[in-house]
Amino acid sequence: MNARILIIDDEATIRASLQESLAAEGHEVETAESGEEALARIHNHAYDLVITDLRLPGVSGLEVMQALRNQGNPTPVIMMTAYGDVDSAIEAMKLGAYDYVKKPFKLGEMRKQVKAALRATPDRQEAAPAGAPEERPGRAAKVPGDEPYMRMIRACPGLAKVANLLAKVGSSKSGNDTSILITGESGSGKEIVARAVHEASQGRGHRFMEINCAAVPETLLESELFGYEKGAFTDAKTRKEGLFELAGSGTIFLDEIGEMGILLQSRLLRVLENRRFRRVGGKDDNDVRARIVAATNRRLGDAIAQGAFRNDLYYRLQVVEIDVPPLRERPEDLRVLIDAFIREFNAQMGLQTEPVGDELLETLQKYPWPGNVRELRNVLKRILILDEPGRLAAGHFPEHIIAGRNPRTASAHEALGQATGLMPLAEVERLQILYTLEKTENNKSKAARLLGISRQTLREKLRLYEQTGGGDDLEADEAES
Repeated sequence: MNARILIIDDEATIRASLQESLAAEGHEVETAESGEEALARIHNHAYDLVITDLRLPGVSGLEVMQALRNQGNPTPVIMMTAYGDVDSAIEAMKLGAYDYVKKPFKLGEMRKQVKAALRATPDRQEAAPAGAPEERPGRAAKVPGDEPYMRMIRACPGLAKVANLLAKVGSSKSGNDTSILITGESGSGKEIVARAVHEASQGRGHRFMEINCAAVPETLLESELFGYEKGAFTDAKTRKEGLFELAGSGTIFLDEIGEMGILLQSRLLRVLENRRFRRVGGKDDNDVRARIVAATNRRLGDAIAQGAFRNDLYYRLQVVEIDVPPLRERPEDLRVLIDAFIREFNAQMGLQTEPVGDELLETLQKYPWPGNVRELRNVLKRILILDEPGRLAAGHFPEHIIAGRNPRTASAHEALGQATGLMPLAEVERLQILYTLEKTENNKSKAARLLGISRQTLREKLRLYEQTGGGDDLEADEAES
């Protein structure tokens, strides 16, 4: 399984040690010390695997991965992060990372992750040059009759209403003109539903193109969506096709639509109304043939009241609205999801882990799963990678899951209760801020209002806590609020 691997890290010692370790395994390993250098290499070469630090000066690891996905490039990405909380790396996985490794890590652990990632993509293909988007591999859904996401949703009793709506979408004669808005908590499975929408659509044989509106800077989001002409701005040295062209008659998935800037919302509204768009710097209009699916974990009604989201765009997007209930409200779906994830990871890693037993399932159903389906999948994946169990047991799971409690909420609440008169004022303030974020499900705008401070002040305090090791959920908060 010798592969061509690109390592991206601004620390020379990490680049050198990883390169030496993986080269000894027979892999061809190249390195880059910045996101900009990595993007240049990816433009000219094809890689079987990318290993990148999450935090890089300039272009971040997330932006490197997003650039790959926006080009339709399915190369697996492993994220390295020095920020040890699970939530910080979950956002990377949400955007398409294969997995993450916390720094400092053992080289043996990384070699194991690399082996699993390469095993998960046995049919590696050479990626086309970035300048030829029409030849790049798309992310089309399976052909009719082989619909993995639809099958999973139909098998979940707690998603019966969702399955019903998807069946109606599939049988509708309106085609791709019908926009769909998917709502639900972070990690509840909105992307799974979006992919099932694609499978149910007439354009199922075309590309499924996705972009996270919260992860791409607003200045770049417009060109990612609509493309640009040569000379449209300083760095536009060639013409680039955006997602609306690359998707063809497929599906464009706009995740975290609530984070899109108000000016770009206006342009998106015109595109949805006229079913035509124009590249940045262009003069000619192009037809929109793809279905538009948007998702958000925010209450858009609140954002409209605050002037942060256009009322007319909301109603244009939610021609069909699909609400995905959190996992804690559908514990009966746990068996279906766990068994599906075990089958997936067994195939990827060459394991033979058995389906979950009744006694363990009953225990897992008592845990509230605050991270929803994403948390469940991540926990199972780490167990199978690290332990390779023949059968899951309670001892494989973190103690707080078996105890059925949310450790973040409990710890912050208990610490805050003990703070008065026993801690410096700055520590009381820190605990109050973190507790408020927990109660508002990491919605920074809402938390700032409750705390009586500006959103910018809240951001600055969270960055301070992160630097001093006190901000447990900063990374997730940056992406989800």
